[in-house]
Amino acid sequence: MDKTMMYALLAMVIAGLATAEIASRRYRDTVRASANDTTLELLMTVSLLVVTQPALILVTDALGQWLAPGMRGAWAGLPWWAWAALLLVGDDMTQYWWHRISHSPLLWPLHRAHHSASYMSIRITYRNNFFYYLMMPGLWFSGFMVYLGCGWMYFAYVTVKQTVILGAHCAWAWDAPLYRIRALRPLMWLVERTISTPATHRAHHALTNADGIGHYKGNFGNLLFFWDILFGTAHITRRYPAEVGLRDDQLFGAERWDKQMFYPLLQSQREYSALKFGGRIYSDE
Repeated sequence: MDKTMMYALLAMVIAGLATAEIASRRYRDTVRASANDTTLELLMTVSLLVVTQPALILVTDALGQWLAPGMRGAWAGLPWWAWAALLLVGDDMTQYWWHRISHSPLLWPLHRAHHSASYMSIRITYRNNFFYYLMMPGLWFSGFMVYLGCGWMYFAYVTVKQTVILGAHCAWAWDAPLYRIRALRPLMWLVERTISTPATHRAHHALTNADGIGHYKGNFGNLLFFWDILFGTAHITRRYPAEVGLRDDQLFGAERWDKQMFYPLLQSQREYSALKFGGRIYSDE
């Protein structure tokens, strides 16, 4: 598998999930999306897939040639399962921790954009600050793995991972009908503890924790939800929060797309805002 095939498969996955959103009529949830939302989501998706990820592969390749010129392709003979283990730990587990610390006051401004959407949809999957991805340790690690000879396994891994992540954000909750099938209960018990699902990920996007469903201080897993199980941040209810989004946006209005995408280069004018130096952070508490 090469990069072209990966993009083709991801396009098919996105088309399939978009069709599911339309067929289930859950796309109507995104009627709340504004031009501000659409601009942010479109530009961040394009910048990640066309600029950030390819650029990091080129940069890590150049660094590899400079620091370890004899190591290019040196690990190419590793079996697929060894590459899978390296990528799951070096990319997915580190992304769990990057995501988790991005909910701290220092890094929250770089991740806040992802939670400012008041709807769930595949369109918000890559909605983040530009520097959130540029600084993501897992993307740098993956670049070095490609330099060492990971090759086709990296693109296969990315295809599987993005399919799970897109599915977790999908407006159509694919896990909901499966929970109702009695014969699948043991399987779904295993699935929801292994990968991210709409139920567990929506809990992370919830507007509030007060209903016992929301869990925005946990459920950080991207491909593997197992990391939440392992590190004690899992919350599984098989229910879906009534609302997602951020309370401060409801009270004070949405932040502009350019401030969300390019903070700290651009900063908010709102009184209560995480997107400016010294800004007052709103809290229900």
